Amino acid sequence: MTPRTFAMGLIAGLSLATASLAQDMTTVRAAVLKIGTVNWELATITENGLDEKHGFALEVQPFADNGATRVAVEGDEADVAVADWIWVARQRAAGKDYVFIPYSRAVGGVVVPEDSEAQTLQDLAGGKIGIAGGPLDKSWLILRAYASQEYGMDLKAETEQVFGAPPLIFKSGLSGETQGAINFWHFLAKMKASGMRELISVETAGTALGLNPDTPLLGYFMKESFIAANPGIAQAFYDASQDAKAMLRDDDAAWEAIRPRMNASNDAQFEQLKADFIAGMPVRGPVDLEGADKFLQLMTELGGEDLVGQATSLPDGLFADLK
Repeated sequence: MTPRTFAMGLIAGLSLATASLAQDMTTVRAAVLKIGTVNWELATITENGLDEKHGFALEVQPFADNGATRVAVEGDEADVAVADWIWVARQRAAGKDYVFIPYSRAVGGVVVPEDSEAQTLQDLAGGKIGIAGGPLDKSWLILRAYASQEYGMDLKAETEQVFGAPPLIFKSGLSGETQGAINFWHFLAKMKASGMRELISVETAGTALGLNPDTPLLGYFMKESFIAANPGIAQAFYDASQDAKAMLRDDDAAWEAIRPRMNASNDAQFEQLKADFIAGMPVRGPVDLEGADKFLQLMTELGGEDLVGQATSLPDGLFADLK
């Protein structure tokens, strides 16, 4: 055998091995909101080969709204989507085999105009509060509980609530139409970058209520049947997510790579989005079950069955077994 023939045979063998490995690799189809912030992490995973590093191939499928992403998983058109764990617990308690994998603990807070005289929630009495997410928004419920505990204040009764989509709350907050605003974390980041200031964070309020601030609210969910059919896939997906977070935490170049996806109008918005995303990264490891149960009990007390459904206690197997 000539050296050239040997080399060509080696290359062919390596190509076949690579093709075989690719065929054996589990494909994970992620259903995501087309403009959702989770795309920042998923793009970091795919563009840096972090999925292949952990033995799977990630395919990102964009959808127009969150409801469609959940229907995609339910109908086996996708394998993973994003939701808060209270919703996942509700689905599991209702008989669905959904399992939660932590992603983010970013929860936002209340912002007020820069020139507002308000220093505490008490100072918003008599004013309007713009709220994205509706009357059962978890940030709103936590802040109501905090106001009651700290000031004996019924925040719902003593303010006027204006519910609306995040962009509407963003605009009304900046224009001064509302005296305070509760919005999704990335809209709040842009509001702060535009000069509004945080009156109180949900993390601060939750901590005062005895909740564990490290409990991640948002996460990926997969069907338990998908995890069983692909042993180790939940850990592999989590590991890729953690690797992406490490890159975004430590490498400015990783942020420059995803900046076109961030819809940041200026450098101030970009920097605030970056800082708040990093601040929302949960610590690695299993979810604190006692802390999660305490949070669930509070949501049950404040939101009732309309919020938690039949999940009045933590369903067994809700959180993926991760390390």
